[in-house]
Amino acid sequence: MESGTVTLLWSVTVSIFAIGGLVGALLVPLLVRFLGRKGTLLLNNVFAVIAALLLALGELAGSFEMLILGRFIIGIDSGIALSALPMYLGEISPKQIRGSIGQFNSIFICIGVFTGQVLGLPELLGQEYRWNFLFGFIMIPAVVQLFILPFLPESPRYLLMEKHDAVRAEKAFQAFYGKDDVSKELEEVHAELRAQKSLQLISVMGLFRNHSVRWQIITVIITMACYQLCGLNAIWFYTNSILKEAGFADELIPYITLSTGGIETLSAICSGLVIERVGRRPLLIAGFGAMAVSYGLLTIFLNFQSSVSWMPYLSFSCILAVIASFCTGPGGIPFILTGELFEQSYRPAAFMIGGTVNWLSNFAVGLLFPFIQEAFGSFCFLFFAFMCLAGAIYLYIILPETKNKTFVEISQSFAKINKVALCSPLEEEMRCIPTVTIREKEAQPETLNRRVGTITEMESSF
Repeated sequence: MESGTVTLLWSVTVSIFAIGGLVGALLVPLLVRFLGRKGTLLLNNVFAVIAALLLALGELAGSFEMLILGRFIIGIDSGIALSALPMYLGEISPKQIRGSIGQFNSIFICIGVFTGQVLGLPELLGQEYRWNFLFGFIMIPAVVQLFILPFLPESPRYLLMEKHDAVRAEKAFQAFYGKDDVSKELEEVHAELRAQKSLQLISVMGLFRNHSVRWQIITVIITMACYQLCGLNAIWFYTNSILKEAGFADELIPYITLSTGGIETLSAICSGLVIERVGRRPLLIAGFGAMAVSYGLLTIFLNFQSSVSWMPYLSFSCILAVIASFCTGPGGIPFILTGELFEQSYRPAAFMIGGTVNWLSNFAVGLLFPFIQEAFGSFCFLFFAFMCLAGAIYLYIILPETKNKTFVEISQSFAKINKVALCSPLEEEMRCIPTVTIREKEAQPETLNRRVGTITEMESSF
């Protein structure tokens, strides 16, 4: 096979992952609507198993098509998981620890990266004749989840607000919180239901047309774009070359790079421990700000490391600082925010928008970074420093703190900047009732009467 053909196939194999991720993100609203959060995650494991088989058996079959298809399917799996899992975790968690629970998503991603680095060592699966087994390892967590997840309850918010199943919702709260009296949690969900501006799931276009969530959408788009455009993927491009210039032998470099995975995991764990004390906003701003400073120093050190023998060590220290800064805030909090900034009826569409921006930005970095690096050399990191700094400034000006707040309170904190009236949950509900059309009243009189009766009963408790 000609070298040009090999390069093309390599590029397609690498980039097809991001395209699969985009497809997965686009599928999320449909899946979570009909299958629920738990059902979507269960189905997603099937994609992981199929992808693992294709990737593991592709070399044995001598088929590069299987490798490309496997990368595409595992991309779909990732696109679904990065939306459905944060949505599920956010909806089942008490507001006091919602951020810490949400950070488990980032923590286990980092653990997965570190595990891949360990398994990729030459003594394990990092050999030419064993690399396909490394791909097959993907199947193990998917199979484990297929056996464990059915025993966990569905999201109680989904059950109550979208399926109108109060009995199962109460049982789900009792199972998750480990107590019989969950009246306070149910009351919080009912308050959100009363404040909800729509009784049905909102489409993406409906979300864009709604002025009351305009700045929430802008915040999700900018945060997700900065999540990818902050340049963390580009960091891996320089790691091995910096270590070589520092004088480390090629056979030692895989072991030294384990420190990057270790720093990732440790930083994510630390973030999960302090997020409910410090808050989402400070961690995001500090994370992006520290990345910008580290990129600036890295640019300086890279330009002097050919003339100063000890400069590569400083460059590698900057790489570790970038990774630690990313995992402390920007690495996981954007997915938490996407679930927190929107009401239940808006949430699936919001995750679709955030996921689309995430994967398009991922694809853009993979496509354009080689050209940027070729044109600007080590100065390419100044572009990423600018993106991080711009993201930090935007979040400092616009983003309110969301820790220990209900979803209704978070939505109301954007009322002023969105230039909408700040209404109580009761006022919101009473405003929504007259908007039901005559046709809806004739078609579902009993449902409407039950809903109004429920509202009246709840109002008496305030």
